[in-house]
Amino acid sequence: MRICIFGAGAIGGFIAGYMARAGIEVSVVARGAHLAAIRAKGLTVETRDETFNVRVHASDDPRELGVQDGVFVTVKAPALPSVAQGIAPLLAAETPVAFLTNGVPWWYFHGHGGPWDGRRIPSLDPDDIIWKAIGPARTVGGIAWPASTVPEPGTIRLTDPRSRPTILGAPDGSDMPGIRVLEQALKTAGLPVVVDSKIRDRIWEKLAFNLSAGPMCVLTETPVRATHEEEVLIETSRRVLAEAGALIAALGRTADLQVERTVGINMNLAHRPSVLQDLLARRPMETDSLYNVPLELAALTGVRMPTLELLAALIRVKVRALGL
Repeated sequence: MRICIFGAGAIGGFIAGYMARAGIEVSVVARGAHLAAIRAKGLTVETRDETFNVRVHASDDPRELGVQDGVFVTVKAPALPSVAQGIAPLLAAETPVAFLTNGVPWWYFHGHGGPWDGRRIPSLDPDDIIWKAIGPARTVGGIAWPASTVPEPGTIRLTDPRSRPTILGAPDGSDMPGIRVLEQALKTAGLPVVVDSKIRDRIWEKLAFNLSAGPMCVLTETPVRATHEEEVLIETSRRVLAEAGALIAALGRTADLQVERTVGINMNLAHRPSVLQDLLARRPMETDSLYNVPLELAALTGVRMPTLELLAALIRVKVRALGL
């Protein structure tokens, strides 16, 4: 089994580490200081229970890695068009490509059914670059939950990689053969995985969770827990979740949001969400997939989201001022 992780950051890095330790022929596409560190001293994974180091084939040029049995794309949404331009050497005719990304995915309306079926989202996939280069037919939707970071080049740190399973699903809900290749790779690595025919519902559950505190984390530049030390911000979280629930219903999806449980989790969560990590590192941020595209979908369905509108507008001002 040949598996490539395109983007060996916080999520892709720990997946690659566990796969390599399990004996899977895994390679990673990385860049910069992170790539140099992996080449020089291997990839280190630190968890609450253990630390281990593995050697993986790492390159910034997919042509050096060859055709794969499966690919996991774990880069941030702003980097996806560049992935589309370079991924071809990794793909055979039926190589599945799983996108473990945050927010609304570029393929969202493929296999959706109804009047919006096949609709494009230009802000996520300009000029259909990803659609044409990779294609929705081989695409697998995915969600990875573990809170992880890259504390230094070549090192991935997370508390518990098995706390929640990676979720995979075909956009059209089918049991496409490629999903089973990716599922088996994760199982072989000892990582929990679930294949779900309603992947959009699961994506909305994670996105609603991201919306419950993420925008406030960006604006205050503090971890999740700090945003829930003020009652008005807790109420803001509840309002955002209610707005997300209305949008989810208008799109014909079903998601278990559990508002008060989410608030309780946020009150004890010291993690800095990835979008805040990007802000602090002055990297391009996933503001479109997380905030702006949900508002586009709200306009499409006639749903009002005034709380998210305000938070997203303030974030847009902030990122423009920082040149991000």
